[in-house]
Amino acid sequence: MRTRCMVRLSMELLRFSVFWCGAILFGSVQLEEAGANIMKPKILCKFCDVRATSCTGKGSCKAECEITSICPNDEDVCVSTWRKKDDNFTIDTVCHNRSQKLHGLVLDDYNNSKCEMKERKGMGSLFFICSCSEDECNEHVFFNSYMDSQVVAVILVSLVPLLVMAVVVITSFYCYRVYRQRQASSKRKRGRLDFSDAHAIMIDDEGSDSSSTHANNLNHNTELLPIELEVQVGKGRFAEVYKAKLKQGSSVSEEQGFETVAIKIFQYEEYASWKNEKEIFSDADLRHDNVLHFLTAEDRKAQRQCWLITAYHPQGNLQEFLIHHIVSWHDLWQLGGSLALGVAHLHSDHTTCGRYKVPIAHRDIKSSNILVKSNLTCCLCDFGLALRLDNALSVDELANSGQVGTARYMAPEVLESRINLENIESFKQADVYSMALVLWEIISRCNAIGEVKEYEPPFGNLREHPCVESMKDSVLRDRGRPEIPDSWINHTGIQMVCASIDECWDHDPEARLTAQCVAERFSDMEYLDKLSDRSDSEEKIPEEILMVDEK
Repeated sequence: MRTRCMVRLSMELLRFSVFWCGAILFGSVQLEEAGANIMKPKILCKFCDVRATSCTGKGSCKAECEITSICPNDEDVCVSTWRKKDDNFTIDTVCHNRSQKLHGLVLDDYNNSKCEMKERKGMGSLFFICSCSEDECNEHVFFNSYMDSQVVAVILVSLVPLLVMAVVVITSFYCYRVYRQRQASSKRKRGRLDFSDAHAIMIDDEGSDSSSTHANNLNHNTELLPIELEVQVGKGRFAEVYKAKLKQGSSVSEEQGFETVAIKIFQYEEYASWKNEKEIFSDADLRHDNVLHFLTAEDRKAQRQCWLITAYHPQGNLQEFLIHHIVSWHDLWQLGGSLALGVAHLHSDHTTCGRYKVPIAHRDIKSSNILVKSNLTCCLCDFGLALRLDNALSVDELANSGQVGTARYMAPEVLESRINLENIESFKQADVYSMALVLWEIISRCNAIGEVKEYEPPFGNLREHPCVESMKDSVLRDRGRPEIPDSWINHTGIQMVCASIDECWDHDPEARLTAQCVAERFSDMEYLDKLSDRSDSEEKIPEEILMVDEK
């Protein structure tokens, strides 16, 4: 009996223990849930009714709502809506349950930390909405990402066909230009205007031909060439020019076939000018049929002289030639076209075979610095003031080059010392202006214009060597240019050349043609030359009076 009572008592104690353990566990779970509810704060959102806003739907802006509300439900998120109706913009900010629709729309972006507006269609007006789940995240709204991507996509789709067309057009134009240049080159090689770089043909005073397959070679021998000076044929500011003969046995005479040469002699005081011209000539890429053929340079210390040895052209310089000769239209076409080709080659940044070369500005183009070859084409000479237009040159180095050239042929910007040193094209544009004046000189002595007057330099009304100030008055103040009479434009070809001249001496350097463009225009006028009578040049005085007695 006693044992049965002990067992019953033990069962009751066990039941009581189980009951209290369960109660304790249930109570702890309830406490945890209550604690979680106490620890989790409600989200804070801007909460304002519909109101006008300065937000225009671009970029980012503030909702301008002063009321911050504690959202009542755990499922609530912050929401902003923006509308545009007519020219009015409105915005409203609310708390809203993320699982419920707002304005009939599902909030699918509530996990964002910032309010990024998305356009929704079919709302009766331009309508944007955004939702987010950070405190007061609906105060700042952002429109850029979605709208910009759409706009960029539309722009790209629109521009791709245009870009493809532009590439096709540019490629076609480039191929056409290359074709035209090759065609023009082949025509010139077949005609009297032979611009081949392979050979430079020169005729001496006795009429014998001599040719060279080499150009721009310095004499690297320590011994001076055996040269016999004959007669002075020219004199400039820095040097004197002599006709001379190479004695038998000299390397230049034997290897290159030259017997008669021209010697440009600088005194030691003009060493800088000699050095500059020698460096210009020493560039192998300078070689061109319309640039004076250079043989070698010598520093003759014993005589305190520096020599440049070049090909000799008995016709002399263009100014002297025009003084003593009247030219035909064909002669004009050859002289002007070859002059433009020579200047274009100087200015070009590549050789005829496509290799890169440093462009050169002559800076003293005038008729007395241009030689006339035996085939009545021009070649440029006198590079004492020339400037290599290397991209490595600084503005200060270009500025130190100074106001150089001959005042009569100086471009307006050079006279005014206002050449644009930031752009190396400015130096080429000044050359083109000077070239235009030389072309005018050639036309003034052409029988195709009708009555031909005595030779007169550009701005012939000024004294023989006008100063810079006098030229400023004529060119800058009066905007004067040499006269082009109406009688000149009766000839179709000369009318076309005069039109080019007018563009080349424009007061605005940027408006001037390039030398390459002028050369191409002369090439296009070849058909006019074929239609002309191709009469020989009329001589004003007998040739024997022109040439110096060389016996």
